[in-house]
Amino acid sequence: MNKVYSLHDAVEKFVESGDCISFGGFTTNRKPYAAVYEILRQGQKDFTVWAGPAGGDWDMMIGEGRVKAYINCYTANSGYTNVSRRFRAAIEKGQLTYEDYSQDVLMLQLHAASLGLPFLPVRLMQGSGLEQYWGISEEVRKTLEKVDDKKLVRVENPFNPGEQVIAVPVPKLDTAIIHVQKASPDGTCIIEGDEFHDVDIAVAARKVIVTCEDLVSDEYIRRDPTLTRIFGQCVDAVVHCPYGAWPSQCYNYYDNDSHALKEYDKASKYQDGEDAKAQLAKAAAKAEKAAAAKPEDAKLADAAARAKKAADDAAADVAIPETFKDFLDKWVYSVKDQDELLDKIGGSRLLRLKNEPHLGYSTRH
Repeated sequence: MNKVYSLHDAVEKFVESGDCISFGGFTTNRKPYAAVYEILRQGQKDFTVWAGPAGGDWDMMIGEGRVKAYINCYTANSGYTNVSRRFRAAIEKGQLTYEDYSQDVLMLQLHAASLGLPFLPVRLMQGSGLEQYWGISEEVRKTLEKVDDKKLVRVENPFNPGEQVIAVPVPKLDTAIIHVQKASPDGTCIIEGDEFHDVDIAVAARKVIVTCEDLVSDEYIRRDPTLTRIFGQCVDAVVHCPYGAWPSQCYNYYDNDSHALKEYDKASKYQDGEDAKAQLAKAAAKAEKAAAAKPEDAKLADAAARAKKAADDAAADVAIPETFKDFLDKWVYSVKDQDELLDKIGGSRLLRLKNEPHLGYSTRH
């Protein structure tokens, strides 16, 4: 069976506004960025998200207002941004409906979804703030169709009376999107290196899109069944998508694009130009206060002068730093598809990311 689609058609057909959705990968590892960009271009929104350990993929979706409820353990571009900035800003401003589980529990919840379990008993999180504090209250939960009414419930172990465990809900995923190294037209996939939670969400979701570095024949994929990780019956759409994880890394293929991730780290500090002006003015006032408290400190005085200049230049529209909106306009909305994006990134830059086979990483970027 041939399940090969263009990226545009796969996203248009299988990603619907309001979906309960999960992406594969891990922070800056094998994230399905090409599919994320296509969702952003097409405009689907109001997602209930089970994110796993997320990175810039969900940070972008949050920054663009596409997320209705966000269930997560942490969100970070590891090694570049400790806490993703649009995610953090949305929580600080009370703009994100957010629930927090520990990483081990969330991973077990996704695994339980692949097993079809109705709920999951765990010993983890007991006595911690994760049990005591709910990000989404029970009252709000009842207004969200695809969020369970309770974060957790303490129950007695029926096989050991008197022992308390925590019962947590199991995701009911509509859609999963995963990037892999190799896939065949029938949807059978080879994942090289860590699988993370990708196999679990592929089995659990009722709709699955796989993007792949190499589209190989069904005959090739059958040569060694021990290499396959996702079987074709799980998959609805296969998309040949070289560099589909850029700017994150794809094991055995290419490294992180550190330049792009550093650019996003700086740009995502500010939602847009007005936010940049407001934050720079606030930083200038803070620096001025610190310098006034220690007038003998030349370094503080210099820092205050530089902060004031940056704020004044931004206020006068002379020099506004790159913002989150600028970054997306540059790398997402200014191109129509992944091919145009790769042309814009440039062949020499992409080749510098390629892994050296004898080392397993790039030495040129």
